[in-house]
Amino acid sequence: MARGQLRIYLGAAPGVGKTVSMLAEGRRRADRGTDVVVALVETHGRTFTAGSLEGLEVVPRRTVTHQGATLTEMDLDAVLARKPEVALVDELAHTNVPGSRHEKRWQDVQDLLNAGIDVISTVNIQHLESLNDATRAITGVTQRETVPDDVVRAADQVELVDMSPEALRRRMSHGNVYAPERIDAALANYFRPGNLSALRELALLWLADRVDEGLARYRQAHDIDGTWPTRERVVVALTGGPEGATLLRRGARLAARGAGGELIAVHVARTDGLSGPPLANIGALQRLTSELGGAFHTVAGDDVAEAVLTFAKGVNASQIVLGSSRRSRAAMMLSPGVGERITAGSGEIDVVIVTHGEASKLPPTHRQRSALAPRRIVLGWVSAVVGTALLTALLLAVPTKPDLPLIVLVYLTLTVAVALVGGLWPAVGAAILGYLAINWFFTPPVHTLTIADPQNSLALVCFIVVAIAVATAVHGQARRAAQAIAAQQEASALVELSHTLLSSTDQLERLLTGAVESFGATGAAVVRRPVPGTSDDPSDPVGVVQASADFPADAVRGGRPVSPELAGLPNGTEIHREGIDDTHDLILVGPPIPAHLQGMLSAYAAHAAAILTRRELQRSTASERTLTRDNLARTALLSAVSHDLRTPLAGIKAAVGSLRSTEVDFSPEDEAELLEVVEVSADRLDALIGNLLDASRVQAQALTVRPAHIDLADLVPSVIRTLTEPGRVSWSVDDDARAAWGDAGLLERVIANLAENAIRHAPTGTGVHIGVSALGDRVEIRVVDRGPGVPQENRESIFLPFQRYGDAPSGDGVGLGLAVARGLTEAMGGTLSADDTPGGGLTMCVTLARSGPDAADEEASPAPFEPTEVS
Repeated sequence: MARGQLRIYLGAAPGVGKTVSMLAEGRRRADRGTDVVVALVETHGRTFTAGSLEGLEVVPRRTVTHQGATLTEMDLDAVLARKPEVALVDELAHTNVPGSRHEKRWQDVQDLLNAGIDVISTVNIQHLESLNDATRAITGVTQRETVPDDVVRAADQVELVDMSPEALRRRMSHGNVYAPERIDAALANYFRPGNLSALRELALLWLADRVDEGLARYRQAHDIDGTWPTRERVVVALTGGPEGATLLRRGARLAARGAGGELIAVHVARTDGLSGPPLANIGALQRLTSELGGAFHTVAGDDVAEAVLTFAKGVNASQIVLGSSRRSRAAMMLSPGVGERITAGSGEIDVVIVTHGEASKLPPTHRQRSALAPRRIVLGWVSAVVGTALLTALLLAVPTKPDLPLIVLVYLTLTVAVALVGGLWPAVGAAILGYLAINWFFTPPVHTLTIADPQNSLALVCFIVVAIAVATAVHGQARRAAQAIAAQQEASALVELSHTLLSSTDQLERLLTGAVESFGATGAAVVRRPVPGTSDDPSDPVGVVQASADFPADAVRGGRPVSPELAGLPNGTEIHREGIDDTHDLILVGPPIPAHLQGMLSAYAAHAAAILTRRELQRSTASERTLTRDNLARTALLSAVSHDLRTPLAGIKAAVGSLRSTEVDFSPEDEAELLEVVEVSADRLDALIGNLLDASRVQAQALTVRPAHIDLADLVPSVIRTLTEPGRVSWSVDDDARAAWGDAGLLERVIANLAENAIRHAPTGTGVHIGVSALGDRVEIRVVDRGPGVPQENRESIFLPFQRYGDAPSGDGVGLGLAVARGLTEAMGGTLSADDTPGGGLTMCVTLARSGPDAADEEASPAPFEPTEVS
């Protein structure tokens, strides 16, 4: 029996129309004569969704009693017995009632598919298991019902049901998604414009990745090797040289020319891992690639051109960016370079050759130092000379003279032995000496360099060629073995260093200690390079960032390493400098560093650069936090002085001026009313000054914010009693949102300021509502009015200092002002924002944590609000 096909309608949020789209597809198939049944659809009482069911056969649900409640679920057995061609199953991520055949509805769908029934289903992007953390970070809601990504990926067709956030919110406001009593909470929480935009982008990106996967599978199934330029993918081939930054920036510009362009950098490393550019160069290129928004890859291969072409075709690249060749003209004439070979084999992939500042320079040539110790080389020369002499004497002393082929093999054996002991050049010397000895003593006519028999001449020529070839091979293998051992030691040292650094509190000190041990140095230090005017006084510590315990104090002066003689170091000591970044050096004091350890020294410098960068980021973060906190306090203080002092002062001045006036005779009642104005304004001014003093203490870090658990059900009504018109204010606190983490005194001021502001702007006869609800691990306090509201583009300006909406006076002020309210909220670790009130008005939203750092030891709070799936 053939397995059924699965079609899924994917949405970014509830209410975009997935269920309606599913029913419309079912109706189209039924009209074409397909046997379609509705296995399960959730209408949520919506008229339009229920109307879409007309004319479709609906399989009755089964009734389940759980914990005294009567629930309904899809009757899987009935659908299997009915065996339709197509079954419509809504809400793929739904959790079945305990006691059902399967725990999840998607498992029921698998049974239908295995029975050969095609299934059309729906799911929201937030219900995908892999995106659970991402959607929780966006919405603050933890999705308890999820479906494995593999189930959705395995669908034969996934169709996105899209709707803009504005359209979805309008649909919500019109009552087409949730019941009227749930609209305000939904719009203020889950269905915020930012949340919906982020979820929509998440859905589009996830589906785009699935399209790329499907395209790759199609090309592989049909053996399509050519590139299909579905999007601009620019592959930048990097050697690790200084021209890499130029190539990456050029590649980024090429990728940015098309919509959805991708930058992909690739570095080809040798398969043996024994040679390559410095690790610091590769690390710098990786960081630059990340900054440019690209991806960095390292592939292994001995044939660079072939590796780059294979990689580019594998990622379906449209362009390959290469640097212009640094080979000499003679080398270009002898063999094609990497660029020429890539161009020849690129096919439909465009190849861009970029000129750079290094193109005119020949690649640096380094004389390959022997991997053998000097004493072994000397021993090799001695073995070549003495061994040839002893072997010749031994052969001459033999009574029966050996044949020439045997003599040649004996001298060839000596050459190989010399190669094993002293390397290439002593072996070449042994081969030449052996050739001369054979020619002089054993080739007729003897004691002359003349060779009578042409076959003997050919034998000696072959001897010299074979001897040199064997010596070269033996030397090469010995060198490669030494390099492999050195690479293994280097890798082991770096792995140990990495593990140690991860667990070390002072990473730089541990790195310096490791450098001293690895290189046999007497001391190590990280030094900041000097700037003009730096003192040369040896007692001046300028420039030394950190040093090991045994680092000689006189080795650097003012950040500059000095000669060993000036530092009073013994003979044979060197002061070695390795660049870390543009401003720091790694200084080692001790014996000379062998050539084969230069790579490990570069790796230590790269580690040091990462540590210094991390330190700088930590300092910048701490400094930024301090500046932000001070700026918030300063802003709040200035706003309060500008915004709130004027109103009570103006009231006092007007009342006192009227009382002192001789032009008007006031009745006792009028005088009492004016005196009441003075008293009320003076009281408000006294409270305001107290608040300003507290704000100034916060700015000077003399007033500590003391967060603690707050019972909002007690705090909110106590704040309402202090307002000017408490009768116009209603309040509600959800049972699972009573607890908040903050400073009770500061929170009282914030709520009072926002409530007073709402009362002043609410039309006469309308009230203000303070609602408290839970949103994930946060609590939202919403102060809702039915006033004129504030346009979206002006909402941030109302929180600025010295600003009033409309830039006009507004009566008796608003306490400390919205700027102060936001500053105090953020000082408690919360946020304050403005949003629309459905039906007109403005809603101020204060968000605070539900619990403090000790929340892990407390009992978990009830589950937060989670939207119900509808269409």
